This record gives sequence, C-alpha cells and structure tokens, in this order.
Amino acid sequence: MTGQVFIIQGDITHQAVDAIVNAANETLLGGGGVDGAIHRAAGPELLEACRALRGCKTGDAKATEGFCLPANWVIHTVGPIWTGGSCREDALLVSAYRRSLEVAVALGAKTVAFPSVSTGAYRFPLPRAAALALKTIGAFVRCDDALHEVRMVCFDPATFDVYRKEAASQGLLSPG
Repeated sequence: MTGQVFIIQGDITHQAVDAIVNAANETLLGGGGVDGAIHRAAGPELLEACRALRGCKTGDAKATEGFCLPANWVIHTVGPIWTGGSCREDALLVSAYRRSLEVAVALGAKTVAFPSVSTGAYRFPLPRAAALALKTIGAFVRCDDALHEVRMVCFDPATFDVYRKEAASQGLLSPG
C-alpha cells in the first residue's frame, strides 16, 4: 500500500488537503450536518457552483472548487438513506466512497479527507458504515498509488473510536 490512511477526530472544514468529501444530499444545495458546515465554511460561491452541477445521484460524486476552504476542491457524494439494509444500501455506500476516490484522482488530488458518509441524518449504522468505508478506501489505495493520504475525519469521539478500531482490525492504521 502506498497511500496512508489516517483516522482523526476534528472538523473536516479545517483540513488542509487537496480535496474534502462532502456528505451531500441529491440536490447538492446544502443541508444540515457536514453538508451545512462545508457550505457555511466555503462561502456562497459553493452554492452557486453546486447549482451548476444539477444534482447528484446516490452512490455518485461530483466536484467543485473549495472556495474559502483550505482544501482546493470539494467532492460532493450522496450516500444512501438507511432503510433496513434491503435496498442496496451497502452497495450504494461503497459506490459513494469509490466514486469520491475516483473523482479525487481525476482532479490530481494527492490528499483527501472524508467524513463518515450516511451515518448522521441518513441513519446508516456506524459500525457497518465504518467497515464498508475502510474496506473500500483500503482496497483503493492498495491498487492505485495516486493518493498519498486519505483521512477519515470523525467529528465526535464515538465515531472516532469506531473508525479507529475498524481501521486497526483491517490493518489500515497509520501512525498519527
């Protein structure tokens, strides 16, 4: 594996990386949680850039500039709403992470920061989401040497603990 995976606790809007990932809704026009925080920190230009994208399907990802953020780009991805697991939620979450990584590489990004996609208002079970996210990220960085660093930025201690334990169990934990 050439790229390193880091699990950190913090605010994704403060990450000085090439690209941050936004856990967006299909309209891309802002919302609550991570999405709202990113829109507030990036400034009103982000909303205008998102309007031009004309939405995004669940499991896909699209990019805009980072505007007032310390990141050059924002990769907007739409994770699934949890409805019990029988509506392709796992596959859609994996796709959201994979497509975000593919978009990052296409942009030339070397460093990317992710939030925990779909585990807030969309109610995806946190342990299941962490396992899927880290398996997808781990497989990607093992097969593609374009990304040097992927950060999972966990806003609260409980999320941080779940991701850290999962990363350790998958052998992904980098020091830091």
